[in-house]
Amino acid sequence: MNKRSSRQSRQSSTSQIWRSRLLLLGGIGLFTTLAIILTQKPVPQVSAQASQRSAVNQLFKLPTTTAIAQYRPLSVDPIPSETIAQATPTEPAKPTETPSEKAAEPKSKRPLSQYIVQFNRSPIIGNRFRLQGVYAESQFGFTRPRQWELKSAKATIRYQHSPALVPEKSNLVIRVNDTSIGSAPLNLKNAQVGKVTFDIPLNLLQDENQISIVAQQQNSPTCSNPDDQTLWSEVLSDSEIAFNYAVKPIDLDFSRYPFPFFDEYGLDSNRISYLLPSQTSESWLTAVSRFQTNFGRLAEFRPLETVLIKDLKKLEWNDRIVVIGTPSEQPLLKTMKLPYKLVNDRFVDGNNTPLPDNVGVAMLATLNNGEIPAIVVSGNGAEGVAKAAQFLIQPSNRQIGAGTAVIVSDLSETPSPAPREWSHYLPNQDNFQLAGLTGLDNKPFKDKTVKGTSAAPVQVHFRALPDDRFLRGSTMNLKYSYSAQVDPRTSNVSVLIDGVGIGSRKLDSDKGGQNESLTVDLPPNLIKSNSIIDVAFDLYPKEAAQCGYANDQQLWGTVHGDTTFNLRRENSVELPDLKLLTTGFPLASPQDLSKTAIVVPDSPSESDLMTLLKFSERMGRLTDAKSVKVEVFKTGSLPEGTKKDRNIVAIGTRDRFPVQQAFETGGFQLMDVFGRGLGQDRIQTLPDSSGVIKSVMSPWNSDRVLIALSGQTEKGLQHVQDILAKDNWFYQLKNDTVLINANPQSATTFDADAYQLQFLDQAERRRIENVSPLSKARRFLEEQWFFVPLGIIAAALLLYGVAQLFLKRVAG
Repeated sequence: MNKRSSRQSRQSSTSQIWRSRLLLLGGIGLFTTLAIILTQKPVPQVSAQASQRSAVNQLFKLPTTTAIAQYRPLSVDPIPSETIAQATPTEPAKPTETPSEKAAEPKSKRPLSQYIVQFNRSPIIGNRFRLQGVYAESQFGFTRPRQWELKSAKATIRYQHSPALVPEKSNLVIRVNDTSIGSAPLNLKNAQVGKVTFDIPLNLLQDENQISIVAQQQNSPTCSNPDDQTLWSEVLSDSEIAFNYAVKPIDLDFSRYPFPFFDEYGLDSNRISYLLPSQTSESWLTAVSRFQTNFGRLAEFRPLETVLIKDLKKLEWNDRIVVIGTPSEQPLLKTMKLPYKLVNDRFVDGNNTPLPDNVGVAMLATLNNGEIPAIVVSGNGAEGVAKAAQFLIQPSNRQIGAGTAVIVSDLSETPSPAPREWSHYLPNQDNFQLAGLTGLDNKPFKDKTVKGTSAAPVQVHFRALPDDRFLRGSTMNLKYSYSAQVDPRTSNVSVLIDGVGIGSRKLDSDKGGQNESLTVDLPPNLIKSNSIIDVAFDLYPKEAAQCGYANDQQLWGTVHGDTTFNLRRENSVELPDLKLLTTGFPLASPQDLSKTAIVVPDSPSESDLMTLLKFSERMGRLTDAKSVKVEVFKTGSLPEGTKKDRNIVAIGTRDRFPVQQAFETGGFQLMDVFGRGLGQDRIQTLPDSSGVIKSVMSPWNSDRVLIALSGQTEKGLQHVQDILAKDNWFYQLKNDTVLINANPQSATTFDADAYQLQFLDQAERRRIENVSPLSKARRFLEEQWFFVPLGIIAAALLLYGVAQLFLKRVAG
């Protein structure tokens, strides 16, 4: 019994030992397996299923922290090729330095450059800057680029004046931002040219600056007649302001975007360089068109230079590189140092997991050792690229951006504005206040006060919508106030539209007036899409001027923002008309261009693409909305629904023109083998380098238009680009067709005779309106007025016949 128990005990202890060993080995194996799994990096799986997973409310693993991209421009600015102003950067200044100064300087001190701004770059000055009278003042505005670190600034004024001036009582005063920086006596003889130079204190300079030149002139030791024509001085247009500056390096950050790609305070043209993709897809065309439209909105009136580049090798000093497209469309992305890595032509997050195709990524980088900034708008799919582009275009989304890389997972749809909701134009309501309009600075109007006898008028935009047709009975109820001590016999307030007076009233109280009113009728024929209303105060003191000096600075007049307007108008317009295109209509209705589509050839050339960019930029300058929704299609993929629903803009030369219907309808026609047609006429020209802009009614929708930007050759398309880019040519467009012929003797497109424009008006027009039958009858009688006397005669004869018939029956 004891032996059996002992044997069982030994067997039990042995089994426990083996069980313990097995558990220990299993634990070691499990620990080893877990360690291998945790330390092994996941292999990127590039699968359609992974790339298409939902990105809504999804956060991605960020890459490891990398160095912030720092933009360090060249210290030497080469002279740009062609600018509208005669102001160009020069070679960097080389100030003399003592050995001790050199030793004290840090090694990283930035060299100085010099930039000269001549007065003739201002269209107000031109070639003549004349100051007339006893006291005369004129201003010249200039900006300070954001990246400049100013070291010194000097104003050099070249002038001449009338020899009749008394030197002891005549002088020239220079002010910068209302602070005097110096004066010079007007003591030259025989209209000699004088030259004075003044240092400008750097603490006076801001982002936006104004230099004022004040001439105090006397031609008599006792008393001068202010109307004497010998009281004059002229500041020559080659006067200049010279800046010595160093360029500050900046850390690229989306919180500062669009700077440095666009600087609203820059003195040179902003230059945008788009990197061409390996293949031009419709998604790339749409994204680049929207991007350029946004730059046009940012530029407004400022010059903008756009180029297309094929690689990143030969870059200019002022290039700002824009790379749009997927990694497969832009192979050069592999050569750039970017925050997000590329694995197998796909962007991956910090876990080396490919981003979904519907997720966009926007990144900032530099090229050429930090000298050229670049922005990358990309994603692993077309939907992602579109999201990234839309993020940078829409201000409501862009304002939350930060850092050098942004992943765009989801964007809310920005609703389109109403078709008649146009910024800086008249409100859609017929009753509104002056506070609802904008001044010439495009800012909402607020109560404004002017002072003195020669006060400038208060000006506001009064731009009619392109399809507005004004009727009689529109009124303006002006609310104004004025100071005491005015002379009621000679002082008055006047209202003008585009320089044409429409009403005035004398200021009949020498004690002043508060919140007085003046109601004037607004003539329908004077209100246009570029109209300006002037409210001018003619203020004269009760006491007469003595020796040309009038005590008038205590006199003031104020225009109040609660001035009201009551308009009578209807919506009626005739299409096609290229004159309406100068306002953007009908393409810009609504302002986000959601009812406009652009069509290019299936394989667009660089000329086609550049025409697309120039047209998009022009539409950006003409519109203002919270988004851009224009779409670009190729010839073979234009949907039927888009044809019927949208205005179409077709781009291309005659042999590859994407919408042949534009030249098959009435009016001017471009035909094969350099053929031209007009009505029944047919000719052939050799060579034919003319550009053509033509507008016809859409063959798919009688309420839409079809616009052709074309030519027989790519040279013709270049002429179209110049017309779209230059304001002085673009705003001449009219009728339904314009033929553009270049003058080979002209040195630059800014010359007044650079192009010869021939306007044709052959297309059949259609009236688009939303009016009552009574309004239609009234308009018919206004336009066909000769029917009125005929109708009166016919009615009289009819009544006479009826009367005679009645009399005969009574007599019988």
